[in-house]
Amino acid sequence: MGKTVIISNRLPVQLQISNGSIEAIPSVGGLATGMKSVHSGGDSLWIGWSGLTTEEIPIELEDKIDKALKKHGCSKVQLSNEEVNGFYFGFSNRTIWPLFHYFLEYSEFELPNWQVYKQVNQKFADALLEHVSDEDTVWVHDYQLMLVPQMVRVKRPNIAIGFFLHIPFPSYEIFRTLPWREEILEGLLGSDLIGFHTYDYERHFLSSVRRLLGLEVHFNDIIKENRIIKADSFPMGIDYKKFNEAAKVQADTDTEQSDLQRRLNIHKESTPDAKLILSIDRLDYTKGIAKRLNAYKYFLDKYPEYREKVRLIVLAVPSRSKVPQYRLLKKEVDELVGRINGELATVSWTPIWYFYRSVPFESLIDLYTSSDIAWLTPIRDGMNLVAKEYVASRVDGSGVLILSEMAGSAKEMNEAILINPNNFEQIACALYKAINMPVEEQKRRNQLLQHRLKRYNVEKWANDFMESLVNHKKLDDTNVSKKLTSGRWNGIIKEFKAAQRKLLFLDYDGTLVNFHPDPQKVTPDESLLELLDQIAHLENTDMYLISGRDKQTFGRWFLPKKYNMIVEHGVWLSRDGEDFRMLENVNNNWMAKIRPVLESFVDRTPGSFIEEKNYSLAWHYRNTDVDFGNLRANELTTVLTSLIGTDDLSVMQGNKVLEIKSSNVNKGRAAVRMMNGDNYDFIFAIGDDWTDEFMFQELPQSAVTVKVGRQKTAAKYFIDSNKDVRHLLRRFSESET
Repeated sequence: MGKTVIISNRLPVQLQISNGSIEAIPSVGGLATGMKSVHSGGDSLWIGWSGLTTEEIPIELEDKIDKALKKHGCSKVQLSNEEVNGFYFGFSNRTIWPLFHYFLEYSEFELPNWQVYKQVNQKFADALLEHVSDEDTVWVHDYQLMLVPQMVRVKRPNIAIGFFLHIPFPSYEIFRTLPWREEILEGLLGSDLIGFHTYDYERHFLSSVRRLLGLEVHFNDIIKENRIIKADSFPMGIDYKKFNEAAKVQADTDTEQSDLQRRLNIHKESTPDAKLILSIDRLDYTKGIAKRLNAYKYFLDKYPEYREKVRLIVLAVPSRSKVPQYRLLKKEVDELVGRINGELATVSWTPIWYFYRSVPFESLIDLYTSSDIAWLTPIRDGMNLVAKEYVASRVDGSGVLILSEMAGSAKEMNEAILINPNNFEQIACALYKAINMPVEEQKRRNQLLQHRLKRYNVEKWANDFMESLVNHKKLDDTNVSKKLTSGRWNGIIKEFKAAQRKLLFLDYDGTLVNFHPDPQKVTPDESLLELLDQIAHLENTDMYLISGRDKQTFGRWFLPKKYNMIVEHGVWLSRDGEDFRMLENVNNNWMAKIRPVLESFVDRTPGSFIEEKNYSLAWHYRNTDVDFGNLRANELTTVLTSLIGTDDLSVMQGNKVLEIKSSNVNKGRAAVRMMNGDNYDFIFAIGDDWTDEFMFQELPQSAVTVKVGRQKTAAKYFIDSNKDVRHLLRRFSESET
């Protein structure tokens, strides 16, 4: 069992340099707390930036810093001022952060910043590679390091890699505006497991993977070459026990109160009917602080009777003050607070208490336990843990949470009052409802929330992710037992050589050749024809090309070669260069009824087209938008299924194609008929899609059946892609040399 290696932009410790000595102080809260259960003992390592640039670290302190970090199971990545500016303040916070939070107008697409981002990601990957082996498990964190998984995968293809994105993943329409979108996706797909806070973010990611990279996605599994990557949602929790117990201590009358708590108590005692409304956020444009202040003014204008009956406490924690938008935001918030207080304040009442600072944990608990309402309305937020911390701190069960539906935590906190942060009328009604909510109702809601938060805390979040990563890797390893490895193939070749009569079935599209948007352009190349010639002339060997293709196309390509061919899924047969003859007694009278339906779908699905064969119709949608094409295919399947009724027809789902044909025609039936009359002691079949499954199912148990790709299959073996097919088949052709 290997060690666990965590890698993030920042280490979970803060370095303090004083009089030539170094002290590493563990960080409190957030990711550092969540990873305690994973990053413990001597079997884990955390890699990240120390927070000090190379210019800030005296050379003589390098070793001392390394030793101080080692005590906490950490190892540093060195970054220069230039790298921090381009990588962190540049690409991470001026490109990815605003774009992923839907603030497209703030996104800067600067090539130099992208280049520094790549360089720094490689630096992190190299630091990781110095410390890992194939037996280790790696967990990469957040948007600053999205290229790291693939960079590590290139050097360590068998290592287990997990990635968690702590911010939203945007919709395809937003993400596609990023000039380096494919590189970001490829970087993330170096992982085995990619985690998100909510299913919405997961869904957006899978959509971008399908539509930008054209990869196959089955539910939440992504098929990429020889790997299956899983995307899943893991809503991050909090250290529930820490907040709940701290609140209990604060509620203890024997505990000495802080100066803040005494001031809050004086206020509450002087105006016992007044309500305290709490707003806590980092000063960030995604948090909607300015909108919240305007909504508060709207509420006081709509319900003037609550003036002097409510007070809003705004705690704005300083953040990214080097970024221009944040400086402008602070100016806007400062001015808004001043204007509202100046307009509405009385001698005994100030509508807003505004604090621009960080506060210690104890003061945070004081605010949580003293405030009647927590009002959190981000415009877009990956999770928002403040909402969970407030609920955990309400030990008496009272208190009301008003939460933006745009926060990830809203998905699991339905008992809160959920609002649209852009709807001032709805917000005003929510504040009114919160102020007047009976205590019994408050307790009922909070009891449900607290039970859920206590059970799914931050430790369970971390453990669930790691467990899912390990299980996914185990599942992938079990798939290897069916993978056609070189060792297994050597055994099959021995069987082939020893056999007296051999029968081979070779699918064409997706197996012998790649797919193409235009099926008529996938003509056999000289290398393929040479390989097929060699196999077709092997002694005591019958080779059949078996395909859904029409007989005219295959006749033009292969009839001069005198290959055995089964086409249109088993309708037509040609042996030794003879003209095609019908294998099945079928008719095409039904095609006139079905064709108009397909034509209507072609009209409504740009990029799709109809392929008309002698006894079947195929609707191709490879050239359509991926999601739209799949939607239309499902719709068409439903329409056709109801239309054909009791007719002897079936709808077959191929690779980006729907085909309507006679029910008694399939590759399996045709393949079995080719076996009759001959005592074959070696049978081989290879194919890539659902039409080939009939063949895998109908052939004898002794047959060697091979699926191209990792989809669910009845075949005994699989290979990763059609790139491997010709190499394998060449072993057949070389068996007599």
